[in-house]
Amino acid sequence: MIKVKVFIEKAENGYSAYMEDAVVDYSCMGEGSTVDKAINDFKSAYNEMKEYYREQKKFFEEVEFEFHYDMASFLKEYSKTFSLAGLQRITGVNQKQLGHYLNGHSKPTKRTISKIQKGIESFAKDLVAVKFL
Repeated sequence: MIKVKVFIEKAENGYSAYMEDAVVDYSCMGEGSTVDKAINDFKSAYNEMKEYYREQKKFFEEVEFEFHYDMASFLKEYSKTFSLAGLQRITGVNQKQLGHYLNGHSKPTKRTISKIQKGIESFAKDLVAVKFL
């Protein structure tokens, strides 16, 4: 099964979720006031596209979604879970700078994105290793 990147981005009135271009011969997008609503709308559009292809007796290539966030959307979505101070400890990126990314005042460089990605992945790996008595 093909993996397709689905981009989650902050939009004017919430969030949008859309497929990368030219991977399969169809495309889907979703919108919502939250990331979850945008993803659910996207998945609904995907299922509607699948049904349309079935009705048209056309081959529909099913795909696996791989969600990618822009930095502002990621920080906005997870600011309910992590404080910027906590994200600073996890990523090594100054919380004031994270705040600028969150509010769209600046965009991180590729190097900073990589640093944040590695910090989040390391933290996730640590969490998965936790065992409770």
